[in-house]
Amino acid sequence: MSIDLEHEMRRTNPDHIVYVPGSMDGSTHDTGNEHFLVFDGPDGSLMAVWTQSTFEGKSDQRIVFSRSTNRGLSWMSPCTIAGANADASTGKGMASWGFPLVSTKGRIYVIYNKHIGVNDIFSHTTGLMAGVFSDDNGTTWSSEEIIPMPRSKWDNTDPKIPSNWIVWQKPLRLSENKYYAGFTRWVSPTKRTPNPLPNKSWQGEDAVIEFMRFENIDDHPSVKDISISWYCADDKVITVPLSKEYPDHSCAQEPAIIKLPDDRLFCVMRTFTDHIYFTVSDDKGKTWSKPDVLRYRDNGAPFLHPVSPCPIYAVNEKECFLLYHNHNGAFGGWTKTDAHWHRRPIFIVRGEYRPDAKQPVWFSPHPQILMDNGGIALGFGTGRADLAMYASVTYADGEPTLWYPERKFFLLGKKIRQDLLNELTIP
Repeated sequence: MSIDLEHEMRRTNPDHIVYVPGSMDGSTHDTGNEHFLVFDGPDGSLMAVWTQSTFEGKSDQRIVFSRSTNRGLSWMSPCTIAGANADASTGKGMASWGFPLVSTKGRIYVIYNKHIGVNDIFSHTTGLMAGVFSDDNGTTWSSEEIIPMPRSKWDNTDPKIPSNWIVWQKPLRLSENKYYAGFTRWVSPTKRTPNPLPNKSWQGEDAVIEFMRFENIDDHPSVKDISISWYCADDKVITVPLSKEYPDHSCAQEPAIIKLPDDRLFCVMRTFTDHIYFTVSDDKGKTWSKPDVLRYRDNGAPFLHPVSPCPIYAVNEKECFLLYHNHNGAFGGWTKTDAHWHRRPIFIVRGEYRPDAKQPVWFSPHPQILMDNGGIALGFGTGRADLAMYASVTYADGEPTLWYPERKFFLLGKKIRQDLLNELTIP
Protein backbone atom coordinates (compact mmCIF):
# COMPACT_ATOMS: atom_id res chain seq x y z
CA MET A 1 0.00 0.00 0.00
CA SER A 2 1.36 3.40 -0.97
CA ILE A 3 1.31 5.94 1.88
CA ASP A 4 1.07 9.67 1.29
CA LEU A 5 3.34 11.01 4.04
CA GLU A 6 2.25 14.60 3.52
CA HIS A 7 -1.37 13.58 4.05
CA GLU A 8 -0.50 11.44 7.07
CA MET A 9 1.55 14.23 8.61
CA ARG A 10 -1.48 16.55 8.47
CA ARG A 11 -4.03 14.17 10.01
CA THR A 12 -3.85 15.82 13.45
CA ASN A 13 -3.85 19.36 12.00
CA PRO A 14 -0.51 20.43 13.47
CA ASP A 15 0.67 24.03 13.60
CA HIS A 16 4.34 23.01 13.54
CA ILE A 17 6.29 20.29 11.73
CA VAL A 18 9.48 19.49 13.63
CA TYR A 19 10.69 16.19 12.19
CA VAL A 20 9.73 13.80 9.40
CA PRO A 21 11.66 10.50 9.12
CA GLY A 22 13.73 9.91 6.01
CA SER A 23 12.22 6.52 5.21
CA MET A 24 9.36 4.15 6.00
CA ASP A 25 11.38 0.94 5.87
CA GLY A 26 13.87 1.74 8.64
CA SER A 27 16.82 2.18 6.29
CA THR A 28 17.49 5.67 7.67
CA HIS A 29 17.30 4.42 11.28
CA ASP A 30 15.00 7.29 12.27
CA THR A 31 11.52 5.79 12.00
CA GLY A 32 11.06 5.76 15.78
CA ASN A 33 10.73 9.21 17.39
CA GLU A 34 9.32 9.61 20.88
CA HIS A 35 9.64 11.15 24.33
CA PHE A 36 9.59 14.57 22.66
CA LEU A 37 10.64 17.29 25.12
CA VAL A 38 10.75 20.87 23.84
CA PHE A 39 12.07 23.61 26.12
CA ASP A 40 13.17 27.23 26.17
CA GLY A 41 16.88 27.58 25.53
CA PRO A 42 19.03 30.08 27.44
CA ASP A 43 19.48 32.12 24.24
CA GLY A 44 15.75 32.57 23.64
CA SER A 45 15.51 29.79 21.08
CA LEU A 46 13.35 26.68 21.32
CA MET A 47 15.30 23.49 21.89
CA ALA A 48 14.27 19.85 21.76
CA VAL A 49 15.58 16.47 22.83
CA TRP A 50 14.00 13.17 21.98
CA THR A 51 14.67 9.45 21.75
CA GLN A 52 15.25 8.29 18.18
CA SER A 53 15.69 4.79 16.78
CA THR A 54 14.57 2.46 14.03
CA PHE A 55 11.84 1.24 16.42
CA GLU A 56 11.33 1.51 20.17
CA GLY A 57 13.80 -0.66 22.06
CA LYS A 58 16.12 -1.32 19.11
CA SER A 59 19.83 -1.14 19.88
CA ASP A 60 20.22 2.05 17.80
CA GLN A 61 18.11 3.98 20.32
CA ARG A 62 19.81 7.31 21.02
CA ILE A 63 19.24 10.88 22.26
CA VAL A 64 19.14 13.63 19.64
CA PHE A 65 19.01 17.41 19.94
CA SER A 66 17.55 20.10 17.68
CA ARG A 67 17.00 23.84 17.89
CA SER A 68 14.68 26.46 16.39
CA THR A 69 15.58 30.15 16.25
CA ASN A 70 12.17 31.23 14.94
CA ARG A 71 9.82 29.86 17.64
CA GLY A 72 9.29 26.53 16.00
CA LEU A 73 8.66 27.53 12.38
CA SER A 74 11.73 25.59 11.28
CA TRP A 75 14.20 23.29 13.01
CA MET A 76 17.84 22.39 12.54
CA SER A 77 18.70 18.83 11.56
CA PRO A 78 19.01 16.81 14.77
CA CYS A 79 22.40 15.74 16.06
CA THR A 80 23.04 12.71 18.24
CA ILE A 81 24.31 13.72 21.67
CA ALA A 82 24.21 10.31 23.40
CA GLY A 83 23.93 6.67 22.43
CA ALA A 84 25.79 6.67 19.11
CA ASN A 85 27.44 3.40 18.04
CA ALA A 86 25.77 1.14 20.59
CA ASP A 87 26.51 -2.56 20.35
CA ALA A 88 23.98 -4.08 17.96
CA SER A 89 23.82 -7.46 19.72
CA THR A 90 23.56 -6.37 23.37
CA GLY A 91 22.44 -2.74 23.16
CA LYS A 92 25.39 -1.71 25.30
CA GLY A 93 25.77 2.05 25.01
CA MET A 94 22.24 2.82 23.83
CA ALA A 95 20.66 5.92 25.39
CA SER A 96 16.97 6.42 26.12
CA TRP A 97 14.46 8.87 27.58
CA GLY A 98 16.64 11.97 27.82
CA PHE A 99 15.33 15.04 29.64
CA PRO A 100 16.67 18.62 29.84
CA LEU A 101 17.64 20.89 32.72
CA VAL A 102 18.79 24.49 32.11
CA SER A 103 20.77 26.28 34.80
CA THR A 104 20.38 29.98 35.58
CA LYS A 105 23.86 30.44 34.09
CA GLY A 106 22.79 28.93 30.77
CA ARG A 107 24.28 25.46 30.96
CA ILE A 108 22.05 22.84 29.29
CA TYR A 109 22.10 19.39 30.86
CA VAL A 110 20.53 16.34 29.24
CA ILE A 111 20.16 13.33 31.53
CA TYR A 112 19.19 9.87 30.24
CA ASN A 113 19.09 6.13 30.82
CA LYS A 114 22.32 4.48 29.61
CA HIS A 115 22.16 0.76 28.84
CA ILE A 116 25.25 -1.28 29.79
CA GLY A 117 24.37 -4.40 27.82
CA VAL A 118 22.53 -6.16 30.66
CA ASN A 119 18.72 -6.47 30.75
CA ASP A 120 16.60 -6.82 33.85
CA ILE A 121 13.16 -6.11 32.35
CA PHE A 122 13.43 -4.06 29.13
CA SER A 123 16.62 -3.01 27.37
CA HIS A 124 15.55 0.64 27.22
CA THR A 125 14.62 0.90 30.92
CA THR A 126 17.47 -1.02 32.59
CA GLY A 127 20.39 1.36 32.84
CA LEU A 128 22.57 3.84 34.66
CA MET A 129 21.77 7.54 34.98
CA ALA A 130 24.10 9.35 32.59
CA GLY A 131 24.31 12.85 31.16
CA VAL A 132 26.06 15.43 29.05
CA PHE A 133 26.00 19.24 29.05
CA SER A 134 26.47 22.16 26.68
CA ASP A 135 27.68 25.68 27.45
CA ASP A 136 27.19 26.99 23.90
CA ASN A 137 23.48 26.46 23.24
CA GLY A 138 23.88 22.92 21.98
CA THR A 139 26.67 23.50 19.45
CA THR A 140 29.06 21.22 21.34
CA TRP A 141 28.51 18.76 24.17
CA SER A 142 30.64 17.46 27.01
CA SER A 143 31.78 13.89 27.34
CA GLU A 144 29.39 11.54 29.10
CA GLU A 145 29.48 11.12 32.86
CA ILE A 146 27.50 8.91 35.26
CA ILE A 147 25.33 10.18 38.13
CA PRO A 148 25.28 7.68 41.01
CA MET A 149 21.81 6.27 41.75
CA PRO A 150 21.18 4.77 45.20
CA ARG A 151 20.11 1.14 45.16
CA SER A 152 16.42 0.49 45.75
CA LYS A 153 14.73 -2.42 47.48
CA TRP A 154 12.93 -2.88 44.13
CA ASP A 155 16.16 -3.33 42.15
CA ASN A 156 17.69 -6.62 41.07
CA THR A 157 19.31 -8.64 43.85
CA ASP A 158 22.52 -8.57 41.80
CA PRO A 159 24.11 -5.14 42.46
CA LYS A 160 25.81 -5.27 39.06
CA ILE A 161 22.42 -4.95 37.30
CA PRO A 162 21.24 -1.31 37.15
CA SER A 163 17.85 0.05 38.13
CA ASN A 164 14.85 0.06 35.80
CA TRP A 165 13.66 3.67 35.54
CA ILE A 166 12.17 6.35 33.25
CA VAL A 167 11.69 10.09 33.66
CA TRP A 168 9.08 10.85 31.01
CA GLN A 169 8.29 14.58 31.42
CA LYS A 170 10.48 17.66 31.66
CA PRO A 171 11.55 18.35 35.24
CA LEU A 172 10.09 21.72 36.27
CA ARG A 173 11.02 24.21 38.97
CA LEU A 174 8.21 23.02 41.22
CA SER A 175 9.91 22.56 44.58
CA GLU A 176 11.70 25.53 46.19
CA ASN A 177 12.61 26.70 42.67
CA LYS A 178 14.54 23.48 42.08
CA TYR A 179 13.94 21.06 39.24
CA TYR A 180 11.61 18.31 40.35
CA ALA A 181 10.33 15.23 38.51
CA GLY A 182 8.43 12.03 39.10
CA PHE A 183 9.71 8.80 37.62
CA THR A 184 8.57 5.26 37.00
CA ARG A 185 10.60 2.50 38.62
CA TRP A 186 9.97 -0.91 37.11
CA VAL A 187 10.31 -3.60 39.78
CA SER A 188 12.99 -6.20 39.10
CA PRO A 189 11.77 -9.75 38.35
CA THR A 190 13.91 -10.84 41.31
CA LYS A 191 11.72 -8.76 43.66
CA ARG A 192 8.20 -9.74 42.64
CA THR A 193 6.02 -12.68 41.71
CA PRO A 194 5.68 -13.41 37.96
CA ASN A 195 3.61 -11.26 35.63
CA PRO A 196 0.00 -12.30 36.37
CA LEU A 197 -1.67 -11.20 33.15
CA PRO A 198 -2.83 -14.16 31.06
CA ASN A 199 -0.93 -13.04 27.96
CA LYS A 200 2.06 -11.78 29.97
CA SER A 201 1.58 -8.31 28.51
CA TRP A 202 4.13 -5.73 29.66
CA GLN A 203 1.39 -3.94 31.63
CA GLY A 204 1.58 -6.77 34.16
CA GLU A 205 5.23 -6.04 35.01
CA ASP A 206 5.16 -4.33 38.40
CA ALA A 207 5.84 -0.59 38.37
CA VAL A 208 5.88 2.06 41.10
CA ILE A 209 6.38 5.83 41.22
CA GLU A 210 9.06 7.84 42.99
CA PHE A 211 10.30 11.43 42.78
CA MET A 212 13.61 13.24 42.48
CA ARG A 213 14.76 16.82 43.06
CA PHE A 214 17.91 18.26 41.49
CA GLU A 215 19.57 20.28 44.21
CA ASN A 216 22.53 22.06 42.62
CA ILE A 217 21.89 22.57 38.89
CA ASP A 218 22.29 26.35 39.25
CA ASP A 219 25.76 25.84 40.75
CA HIS A 220 27.00 24.61 37.34
CA PRO A 221 28.26 21.20 38.51
CA SER A 222 29.80 18.60 36.25
CA VAL A 223 27.33 15.84 35.45
CA LYS A 224 28.86 13.39 37.90
CA ASP A 225 28.54 15.97 40.68
CA ILE A 226 24.84 16.68 40.22
CA SER A 227 23.15 16.26 43.60
CA ILE A 228 19.72 14.60 43.73
CA SER A 229 17.29 14.14 46.61
CA TRP A 230 15.16 11.02 46.30
CA TYR A 231 11.60 11.02 47.63
CA CYS A 232 9.05 8.21 48.14
CA ALA A 233 11.72 5.54 47.86
CA ASP A 234 11.72 1.90 49.00
CA ASP A 235 8.69 1.24 51.26
CA LYS A 236 7.28 4.73 50.56
CA VAL A 237 6.82 4.30 46.80
CA ILE A 238 3.52 5.24 45.15
CA THR A 239 1.59 2.12 44.16
CA VAL A 240 -1.78 1.38 42.56
CA PRO A 241 -3.09 -2.22 42.46
CA LEU A 242 -2.92 -3.74 39.00
CA SER A 243 -6.59 -4.72 39.29
CA LYS A 244 -9.08 -6.14 41.77
CA GLU A 245 -7.97 -9.60 40.70
CA TYR A 246 -4.29 -8.84 41.35
CA PRO A 247 -4.16 -6.42 44.30
CA ASP A 248 -0.59 -7.38 45.24
CA HIS A 249 0.81 -6.17 41.93
CA SER A 250 1.26 -2.47 41.16
CA CYS A 251 0.82 -0.59 37.91
CA ALA A 252 1.52 3.08 38.70
CA GLN A 253 3.46 4.81 35.95
CA GLU A 254 4.41 8.10 34.26
CA PRO A 255 3.58 10.79 36.82
CA ALA A 256 2.79 14.29 35.52
CA ILE A 257 2.82 17.21 37.96
CA ILE A 258 1.54 20.78 38.23
CA LYS A 259 1.86 23.29 41.05
CA LEU A 260 -1.33 24.60 42.66
CA PRO A 261 -1.83 28.23 43.77
CA ASP A 262 -1.51 27.19 47.44
CA ASP A 263 1.97 25.72 46.69
CA ARG A 264 0.78 22.12 46.85
CA LEU A 265 1.75 19.77 44.04
CA PHE A 266 -0.87 17.82 42.09
CA CYS A 267 0.19 14.65 40.27
CA VAL A 268 -1.69 12.36 37.88
CA MET A 269 -0.57 8.91 36.70
CA ARG A 270 -1.59 6.08 34.40
CA THR A 271 -2.73 2.71 35.74
CA PHE A 272 -4.23 -0.61 34.56
CA THR A 273 -7.47 -0.05 36.48
CA ASP A 274 -9.24 1.65 33.51
CA HIS A 275 -8.77 4.99 35.31
CA ILE A 276 -6.29 7.80 35.90
CA TYR A 277 -5.20 8.22 39.53
CA PHE A 278 -4.01 11.33 41.38
CA THR A 279 -2.03 12.23 44.47
CA VAL A 280 -1.25 15.51 46.27
CA SER A 281 1.81 16.78 48.15
CA ASP A 282 1.62 19.58 50.70
CA ASP A 283 5.34 19.63 51.55
CA LYS A 284 6.92 20.54 48.20
CA GLY A 285 7.03 16.98 46.95
CA LYS A 286 8.72 15.23 49.85
CA THR A 287 5.67 13.12 50.71
CA TRP A 288 2.45 12.37 48.84
CA SER A 289 -1.10 11.36 49.71
CA LYS A 290 -2.48 7.90 49.01
CA PRO A 291 -3.44 7.75 45.30
CA ASP A 292 -7.11 7.94 44.43
CA VAL A 293 -9.19 7.72 41.25
CA LEU A 294 -9.24 10.98 39.29
CA ARG A 295 -12.75 12.30 38.73
CA TYR A 296 -14.20 15.22 36.86
CA ARG A 297 -15.10 16.72 40.26
CA ASP A 298 -15.59 15.53 43.83
CA ASN A 299 -17.98 12.57 43.75
CA GLY A 300 -18.17 12.87 39.97
CA ALA A 301 -17.61 10.31 37.24
CA PRO A 302 -14.08 8.87 36.92
CA PHE A 303 -11.92 9.35 33.84
CA LEU A 304 -11.69 6.32 31.55
CA HIS A 305 -8.16 5.71 30.32
CA PRO A 306 -5.83 2.75 29.52
CA VAL A 307 -2.12 2.34 30.31
CA SER A 308 -1.10 5.31 28.17
CA PRO A 309 0.35 8.77 28.84
CA CYS A 310 -2.13 11.18 30.44
CA PRO A 311 -0.16 14.42 30.82
CA ILE A 312 -1.46 17.47 32.65
CA TYR A 313 -0.12 20.95 31.87
CA ALA A 314 -0.60 24.34 33.49
CA VAL A 315 -2.11 27.16 31.46
CA ASN A 316 -1.80 29.72 34.24
CA GLU A 317 -1.73 29.69 38.03
CA LYS A 318 -5.30 28.38 38.42
CA GLU A 319 -5.99 26.69 35.08
CA CYS A 320 -4.67 23.54 33.40
CA PHE A 321 -5.56 20.97 30.78
CA LEU A 322 -5.45 17.19 30.77
CA LEU A 323 -5.02 14.88 27.76
CA TYR A 324 -6.43 11.35 27.74
CA HIS A 325 -8.24 8.77 25.56
CA ASN A 326 -11.71 8.66 27.15
CA HIS A 327 -11.88 4.85 26.95
CA ASN A 328 -10.26 1.98 28.86
CA GLY A 329 -8.33 0.47 25.93
CA ALA A 330 -11.14 -1.70 24.58
CA PHE A 331 -11.47 0.50 21.53
CA GLY A 332 -11.93 -0.05 17.81
CA GLY A 333 -11.75 -3.82 18.16
CA TRP A 334 -8.56 -3.67 20.23
CA THR A 335 -8.11 -4.82 23.82
CA LYS A 336 -6.61 -3.26 26.93
CA THR A 337 -3.19 -4.71 26.13
CA ASP A 338 -2.99 -3.58 22.47
CA ALA A 339 -1.09 -0.43 23.33
CA HIS A 340 0.40 0.14 19.85
CA TRP A 341 -3.11 0.54 18.49
CA HIS A 342 -5.67 1.69 21.05
CA ARG A 343 -3.89 4.85 22.28
CA ARG A 344 -6.18 7.20 20.39
CA PRO A 345 -7.97 9.54 19.97
CA ILE A 346 -6.77 12.36 22.21
CA PHE A 347 -9.40 14.16 24.27
CA ILE A 348 -8.84 17.41 26.15
CA VAL A 349 -10.49 18.78 29.29
CA ARG A 350 -9.82 22.02 31.13
CA GLY A 351 -9.08 21.97 34.84
CA GLU A 352 -9.54 24.64 37.50
CA TYR A 353 -8.23 24.89 41.04
CA ARG A 354 -10.75 24.24 43.83
CA PRO A 355 -9.03 25.07 47.15
CA ASP A 356 -11.55 23.45 49.48
CA ALA A 357 -12.24 20.31 47.46
CA LYS A 358 -11.02 16.81 48.25
CA GLN A 359 -9.73 16.68 44.67
CA PRO A 360 -8.21 20.15 44.31
CA VAL A 361 -8.57 20.31 40.51
CA TRP A 362 -12.01 19.97 38.87
CA PHE A 363 -12.45 19.39 35.16
CA SER A 364 -14.88 20.30 32.39
CA PRO A 365 -17.46 17.48 32.23
CA HIS A 366 -17.77 17.43 28.43
CA PRO A 367 -14.41 16.45 26.90
CA GLN A 368 -13.57 17.50 23.38
CA ILE A 369 -11.53 15.54 20.83
CA LEU A 370 -8.28 17.41 20.32
CA MET A 371 -6.93 15.14 17.59
CA ASP A 372 -6.91 11.71 15.99
CA ASN A 373 -4.96 9.97 13.22
CA GLY A 374 -7.45 7.43 11.91
CA GLY A 375 -5.47 4.46 13.23
CA ILE A 376 -3.21 4.13 10.18
CA ALA A 377 0.06 2.41 11.13
CA LEU A 378 3.36 4.05 10.18
CA GLY A 379 6.99 3.15 10.66
CA PHE A 380 9.41 0.26 10.46
CA GLY A 381 8.05 -3.29 10.45
CA THR A 382 4.40 -3.38 11.45
CA GLY A 383 4.59 0.29 12.38
CA ARG A 384 2.46 1.96 15.03
CA ALA A 385 -0.95 3.58 15.02
CA ASP A 386 -0.92 5.03 18.53
CA LEU A 387 -1.14 8.69 19.39
CA ALA A 388 0.61 8.33 22.73
CA MET A 389 1.25 11.72 24.34
CA TYR A 390 4.94 11.47 25.21
CA ALA A 391 4.71 15.19 24.87
CA SER A 392 5.74 18.56 26.31
CA VAL A 393 4.54 22.15 26.41
CA THR A 394 6.12 25.56 25.87
CA TYR A 395 4.49 28.97 26.16
CA ALA A 396 4.42 32.07 23.96
CA ASP A 397 2.39 35.16 24.82
CA GLY A 398 0.64 33.18 27.54
CA GLU A 399 -0.59 30.50 25.12
CA PRO A 400 0.68 26.92 25.37
CA THR A 401 1.97 24.89 22.44
CA LEU A 402 1.80 21.11 22.74
CA TRP A 403 4.74 19.27 21.15
CA TYR A 404 3.91 15.63 20.49
CA PRO A 405 5.07 12.45 18.70
CA GLU A 406 2.50 11.22 16.22
CA ARG A 407 2.50 7.42 15.90
CA LYS A 408 6.02 7.67 17.35
CA PHE A 409 6.98 8.66 13.81
CA PHE A 410 6.33 12.35 13.10
CA LEU A 411 7.23 15.08 15.62
CA LEU A 412 4.68 17.90 15.58
CA GLY A 413 3.39 20.93 17.47
CA LYS A 414 -0.15 22.19 18.10
CA LYS A 415 -1.24 25.43 19.71
CA ILE A 416 -3.73 25.03 22.55
CA ARG A 417 -5.71 28.18 21.93
CA GLN A 418 -7.56 30.00 24.66
CA ASP A 419 -10.79 30.02 22.68
CA LEU A 420 -10.74 26.20 22.75
CA LEU A 421 -10.18 26.16 26.49
CA ASN A 422 -12.93 28.73 27.00
CA GLU A 423 -15.40 26.32 25.40
CA LEU A 424 -14.62 23.75 28.09
CA THR A 425 -16.69 25.14 30.93
CA ILE A 426 -16.53 23.85 34.49
CA PRO A 427 -19.50 23.97 36.89
